[in-house]
Amino acid sequence: MSEALAPWLVVAGLGAFHGLNPAMGWLFAVALGLHRGSGRVVAWAMAPIALGHALAVAAAVVAFLALGAVLELSQLRKIAGALLLGWAVWVFRRGHPRRVRVGMTTGAAGLVLWSFTMASAHGAGLMLLPALVPICFAGETLPHLATTTARALLVVLLHSGAMLAVTAAVAFLVYRVVGVAVLRSAWINLDLLWALALAATGLWLLFG
Repeated sequence: MSEALAPWLVVAGLGAFHGLNPAMGWLFAVALGLHRGSGRVVAWAMAPIALGHALAVAAAVVAFLALGAVLELSQLRKIAGALLLGWAVWVFRRGHPRRVRVGMTTGAAGLVLWSFTMASAHGAGLMLLPALVPICFAGETLPHLATTTARALLVVLLHSGAMLAVTAAVAFLVYRVVGVAVLRSAWINLDLLWALALAATGLWLLFG
């Protein structure tokens, strides 16, 4: 695998991973569809859910690049790694922060807010930081602003597109085929899995 291609595959893979997590949106979309008795509602929910996720990821990317303009990359990696490890410990011991309450009658704005809050609370954008280093940084310096901005935008679009594709596929599979009852017998501890993913990302930034 090309070293230049690998971080882009990581970005897309993390998007798919986030899309599998019911907390990232597909479970809410299915619940809305069942509440309103319409598969079209499930499809309609995809756009605001993906937009909220993209905004949360973009916020993390912008913060990372802004700090990279004033800090040494090695310092930035340590700060980001420590933050991710701390987040992983919090998730492992306490679970995710309280979820924002959005009702079944919410509109597009409510779904965007809900998705943005969920992605931020889960540290979804922070998990992209290891891939951002080889994509947006050249050695220890920040490339030309236009180049960095274009690469960062592509990261957000690729990640969000992969997340949207998987979220939509799972949502319609659950809504049309298997039903939400399968979650009672096929549920896994996603908080633990997410904590391990956060910890692995943090360790990579600190020691990779």
